[in-house]
Amino acid sequence: MALSPMDVTQLAVVDATRAARVLSEIRSAALSGRPTPLPPRPVIGQSWKRMLRGGLDPERESRAAPLDADEVRRRREVSELRHVMPVLREGLVSIADVTRHIMVVADADGRVLWREGSAPVLRKADGIGFEVGADWREDVVGTNGVGTVAAIRRPVQVFASEHFSRSQTGWTCAGAPITDPRDGRLLGVVDVSGPLDTMHPATLAWVDSVAKLAEARLRDMHTRSLERLRAVAAPALARIGGRALVVDRDGWTAAVTGMPYTDRVALPKSLTAGMRWLPALGLCSVEPMGGGWLVRVEDRPVRHGVTRIVLDLRGPRRRSLEVVGGAGSFRHELSPRHAELLFLLAVHPAGRSASELAGDMFGDPARRVTVRAEMSRVRRYLGGFLEHRPYRFCDAAEVEILFPDDLTDLLPHSTAPGVERHRVPVTRP
Repeated sequence: MALSPMDVTQLAVVDATRAARVLSEIRSAALSGRPTPLPPRPVIGQSWKRMLRGGLDPERESRAAPLDADEVRRRREVSELRHVMPVLREGLVSIADVTRHIMVVADADGRVLWREGSAPVLRKADGIGFEVGADWREDVVGTNGVGTVAAIRRPVQVFASEHFSRSQTGWTCAGAPITDPRDGRLLGVVDVSGPLDTMHPATLAWVDSVAKLAEARLRDMHTRSLERLRAVAAPALARIGGRALVVDRDGWTAAVTGMPYTDRVALPKSLTAGMRWLPALGLCSVEPMGGGWLVRVEDRPVRHGVTRIVLDLRGPRRRSLEVVGGAGSFRHELSPRHAELLFLLAVHPAGRSASELAGDMFGDPARRVTVRAEMSRVRRYLGGFLEHRPYRFCDAAEVEILFPDDLTDLLPHSTAPGVERHRVPVTRP
């Protein structure tokens, strides 16, 4: 009976040895460029392509030097993940210990900060460098339940020879991202890993549900912090004439006066006190207040004219947008998804409909709702610089893209068809 890639992972529950053998045949064929008996699952196949494009050797174990104990301690102390470790331990560690798994929590850089669970499995993990302080980014150690999750920001289960590196093919792992509810920033990844015969298809849903509980805890913490800021802000705003609002350090609104309420205001990454131009509000007076900012909107006119928008895509992991114009300037760090969307708009100056962007992003024009939701988030910080019907940069904007030296490194973790079409190999003399 012919198997599908999904059947193989289901087969692993009753016959892990046979499933591992099938996946080993798929891996060997795919990574050597031969026809495969079955195609790998799309999420795995796309990861393998990224690894081959980056020059990683699947047969040679690759490791970066682990962080020392002081640096691990420092990262733990500043990481927002420290607030949700009780949730992760309660939801994962006790069961992981019984089922011969370990729980691993890594930061957004793929560095392992916490590792707990079955003692024998912890010792086994040491043998492949899966230890506290280790670097488990996808482009360092290959397809895995930490680095691949961080790269695509979706839950992923990796079983046996779905791992890119041969040294990891005796493992099964399931990881889920944990994002900051304040700004959507990736905080890190929680992963449950174990020996090959511990694989179960329900593990991924289990890990993802606990990751969502951790994010809910962070949302509750943020709500309480806004309530504290609101108590400080209310008396001050009562004495102010004109338009003003108090926001936290991430731009979430605690209180307003003289203007409609908005959930969030886009703030520059390194905002300081003084006269500042904010995309959604224009020229504003900004001053610190209670762990946030008091923002007074100036009603005097500002100069308008040609605005220069620079989309910087040179870094493999850091992408930014800078807007410079007569009304002021600001710089914004971009998520991978927003970098993809803005790149696609920049290379199509006449604009793209929601269906066209969905095709560019996902290869599926029907995913218009997803595109519209993301573009709504982009407009929070770009405001009037974006038009819609179709989506495009405004006529007064001059858009420049800063490309990496080698176009094959353009948004390297993107699988968007519209991005992949622009990855042209550089011909060397």
